[in-house]
Amino acid sequence: MHADQLDISPATARALIDSQFPRWRGLPLRGLATQGTVNAIFRLGDTFTVRFPLRPRPDAREWLEREAAAARELLGRTRFATPEPVALGDPGPGYPLPWSVQTWLPGVVAGDQTLGDDFALDLAEFISAVRAMPTHGRTFSGTGRGGELKSQDDWMETCFQHSDPSLRRVWAELRELPRGDTPDTMTHGDLIPGNVLVTGGRLTGVLDVGGLSPTDPALELVSAWHLLEDGPRRTLREALNPGDLEWERGKAWAFAQAMGLPWYYATTNPAMAELGRRTLARITG
Repeated sequence: MHADQLDISPATARALIDSQFPRWRGLPLRGLATQGTVNAIFRLGDTFTVRFPLRPRPDAREWLEREAAAARELLGRTRFATPEPVALGDPGPGYPLPWSVQTWLPGVVAGDQTLGDDFALDLAEFISAVRAMPTHGRTFSGTGRGGELKSQDDWMETCFQHSDPSLRRVWAELRELPRGDTPDTMTHGDLIPGNVLVTGGRLTGVLDVGGLSPTDPALELVSAWHLLEDGPRRTLREALNPGDLEWERGKAWAFAQAMGLPWYYATTNPAMAELGRRTLARITG
């Protein structure tokens, strides 16, 4: 999926686990075919998930430690299951980065399922619970999604070079939406189908919680367009009762996130490419 992507074979993963955590040598290991774009993921026994970052980064250990701290902060704060950090592994033969072990969560990722009002209400409950968590004085300080919409202009210009030129007009309006004086709240930050676990049409768990942080609260509303059709989207809006500006900013963040998916993952991750097309159609339709 990425020009600088690292390879991690099952044999290499097995060797790293066995050498660094010999107590798990007897547990079966199998690779998982996921929609994920950040980690290669393996299931270890019935209890654990092993995650190997796909792209090199100089701060890899600090990044994984921040992810683990975020996971611990969220754990038990909602009634929905979230992963618990278990261990960090070290680089070793065949793989140059640290890696992580988390608890396995049951359920099926939302994918392209059609989700109804009950799910929308569950999602609203999760979002509300996360927003209610204390920020401990922290505010958004990153460069990604979650600050000012205009911070996405350079990335959007790249996307427009690969996309329908008419979409420029959509962004020209959305990027002007002001943040106002809305304070940062805690957000998951990436409520897309691949990070949401569903059983019987109900939300049962949420994955990839390492991005938990204080941001523009509208960022959590990307889920309205990534996950829901018109009726359930209205149910989510009624349950959360955001102001009109916050709702539109949620749409803007969803648009910014979706724009890169169809072309970047066109051949390497069809599910992510289709997510982008579906989200864009919901926003512009």
